[in-house]
Order: sequence, then C-alpha cells, then structure tokens
Amino acid sequence: MTTTQEQAAALPSSLERAVLVLEDGRTFTGQAYGARGETVGEAVFNTGMTGYQETLTDPSYHRQVVVMTAPHVGNTGVNDEDGESSRIWVAGYVVRDPAVRPSNWRSQRTLEDDLATSGVVGISGIDTRALTRHLRERGAMRVGIFSGDHADTPVDDLLARVRGSAPMTGAALADEVATTEPYVVPAVGQRRFTVAALDLGIKAMTPALLARRGIEVHVLPSTATFEQVRAVEPDGVFFSNGPGDPGTADHQVALLREVLDARIPFFGICFGNQLLGRALGFGTYKLKYGHRGINQPVMDRATGKVEVTAHNHGFAVDAPTDGEVAAPSDGSGTAYGRVRVSHVCLNDDVVEGLECLDLPAYSVQYHPEAAAGPHDASYLFDRFTQMMEDNR
Repeated sequence: MTTTQEQAAALPSSLERAVLVLEDGRTFTGQAYGARGETVGEAVFNTGMTGYQETLTDPSYHRQVVVMTAPHVGNTGVNDEDGESSRIWVAGYVVRDPAVRPSNWRSQRTLEDDLATSGVVGISGIDTRALTRHLRERGAMRVGIFSGDHADTPVDDLLARVRGSAPMTGAALADEVATTEPYVVPAVGQRRFTVAALDLGIKAMTPALLARRGIEVHVLPSTATFEQVRAVEPDGVFFSNGPGDPGTADHQVALLREVLDARIPFFGICFGNQLLGRALGFGTYKLKYGHRGINQPVMDRATGKVEVTAHNHGFAVDAPTDGEVAAPSDGSGTAYGRVRVSHVCLNDDVVEGLECLDLPAYSVQYHPEAAAGPHDASYLFDRFTQMMEDNR
C-alpha cells in the first residue's frame, strides 16, 4: 500500500476528502479545510511558528499555495486588528493539524471560517514535513488542491489542470495587488518628513512604522509616474514588498532610475530590493525554493551582527558579494557609482541587502516591519529617517 493510499484509508468517513497534486505527479490525500472547491498556484513553505494571520494577508503571497511547516495552526484564531491588508491573498493553504477551536482573548472567529469566507481552498491532515522536504529537494513548483466533488476527479485530470496553470517565472503580479488610488497615512505627532511609497503589495505595518517616526506617507499605485512622485514633494521614496517576477517590472525599474538620477533618498524592501538591483544593472534569478518565515538569519556585513529576520521571497539579486563594485551600466549610460552587498543570508549566501556608496539609496531583501516579529531589523526605518535628514 502506498503512502497516499494509507493516508486515504486512515481518514474517518465523516470528513470530506481533499487531494493535493504537485506538478511532478506526487499526491497527498487529506481533509478539506477552508472553502471547498479547487485552486492552483505555486507551492511554497513557510517556517514561521507564529503569525499565520499576517502571512495569509500579505499580498506577496498572491497566487501561492502556502504550506505551514509548524504542525499546529489556528490555535489563536483570527481577529480584525492583525491583518496586513484588507483580505487574504494566498491561493491555497496547507496545514497538518488545525486547531479544533481557538483559545485566545483577542480571537473573533476561527481560522477555517475566515478561509471559507474568503474562498480559500485548503487541505489538512497531510504530512507537511514530507511535503516540505519534497519541495526542498525538487524546488518550488505548481500545485493544486481539490476538495468536495473535485476530489473525486481522476488524478491524471487533476495533474493536467496543475500543469496547465501559469508558472511564477514571468508573472507580473504587482499591479494586481496594489492600490488603484493614492492615499495618505499621516505622521504620528509632528510631521518631520514626507515619503512617496510605491505600493507593489505593501503591508499595513510598513506605513504605520514610518508614520510613528514623524513621516507622512503618500502611498502611490504601482503604475505611478515620476511626475506623480515629484508632485508629493518627497524627502524620500520607498518601494515595498510584492509578488511576482522582478524581471517583469520594467516600469517600476525605470521609475526607480529617475529617483536615483534625482538623488532622492531611497529605501526598498523585498521586491523593492530586487528592483534596486535591476535599476543598478544587476540581474535577478529565481531561487530553488525561496525564503519564507520569520526565523531567517541574516548578517550585516558592515558590523558582523546577525539578525533574525522575516522573509517572503522566491527571487533574488545576482550581485557579487565580495567588496564594493561599480554599478553595471543600465543600458542608457547612467552611472550610479559604487555598490556593495550589505547583508547576506547565512543559510545560503543569498544577497539580502544592497547599499549605494555614492548616492543615498539602500535596500534589504527581508521585512523590517515584521508585525508578528522578530523586530531585529526595525532600525532600518531609523536609518531611512537619518538619510533624509542628512540629505536636507
């Protein structure tokens, strides 16, 4: 008897069956969780032990099926305060042992009810450790979750649906998650600076943390022009996190080059880090299985300090990690001077930060806002504030 058959035989007859099918043909059988139906996306795993609500509402997970490596999920329920956006963005959700009922004084409803209301198809009761190991060995890949009547479809037909779905490489998704209209997050207390923040999938905690530092944040659509940025009269420009392949973001890269040419202080995170890399002339590439979770060790190469950081990225910047280098040509003859890789991931030496030495710009690949923690990298917002102060 195969592993999948053993899982199916162990299911109580009272539970609805669900099937997870990977594009390489491996399948897992479990129980329906959340909405019933079918969904496809890129299978990725998140190693965070806490913060599942922040994960679900992070726009960077658009079109991804998230596998939680923590075995027990849902025990603190869901509330109306901790979301990073106005909705759940994940394409699907995979857990091993969902909580029977939440137990937390802030809980307002169960996780499964929230998933069902949002139409998110999930699966529970499968060996998420085996699935995670498979993704680590084979790499992130397309996947489908099928429950209810869809679970009775022949596996070959389900596999064809998975393989017929769009891959993440080449996907332009920032415009699908960004705001369509500009809005302002006012400074807390006295306004010290004004920042134009390009929404590529921004999380609510980011403008909130900037506002706490006396910054009035003008959040602009991902399609904003340099003229719209200049109209804000910003002291600085911020590029947010976001989903998709940075190789498709030509408009945003061109905008960032105009920001750099104007010597406006710049700070970018995650997707914004990849776009700074492209603007400087470096390439980007897709990681085998990416970094996702709130326990990733990153070293600040200037100080040797190790930070535990929150990550959510499947692409990275291809830049030399040893010493400072001249920024490659961007194709238009513009020179941006010297650049160095400021941070690296201690797990795999992936570039985790860029610092321009001849103009006011820097970025990191991780999430310093990290609402669910850790908060080791929150100083980066203070650094942005100091950069704007020095540029006056």
